[in-house]
Amino acid sequence: MGIDVSDLRELIIKPYLHGLGEHSEIAENLLLGTAAQESFLGLHCYCAQTKGLGLYRITAEKHQELWDTYLVQFPDLASQQRGLASQQQFLKNPHGELISNLTYSTGMAWMIYRRSAIDISKPVDISTLAQLWANHFDNGTGCARNTDEFIQSYRTRVMDNSKKLVA
Repeated sequence: MGIDVSDLRELIIKPYLHGLGEHSEIAENLLLGTAAQESFLGLHCYCAQTKGLGLYRITAEKHQELWDTYLVQFPDLASQQRGLASQQQFLKNPHGELISNLTYSTGMAWMIYRRSAIDISKPVDISTLAQLWANHFDNGTGCARNTDEFIQSYRTRVMDNSKKLVA
């Protein structure tokens, strides 16, 4: 089934980044491209081979590591991120939020990039997005990062299905 790229952009990614005060065109398109590459925009929510969960295929181990080593350093950011999770389900199955909660999983994907201190003021082009993804998106799956695959995925899943195109 998957999620419409325009809906993901307008209803999930943009509001999340604006709420964090970190919106930029490159951040927006990087998250779209990452979702397109990792799960084909939510077509597959779980990968048994890599144990990747949700839209961005973040593993349970990487999810825990982000909380334990990154978010712990930023209490206000951690509180904001925790506020995105459902109250009861997060306590029962925190990793399930990566599958069932698009805003929360987008936030955790952004934390992976944010931790790398990427430059979000760069001009947006597919090659730059592919390089940022390949160099910085460690979602814990251990999968090889192929920039040509990212570019192809971005062109077919994001550009061909979006009103807001990046060349």
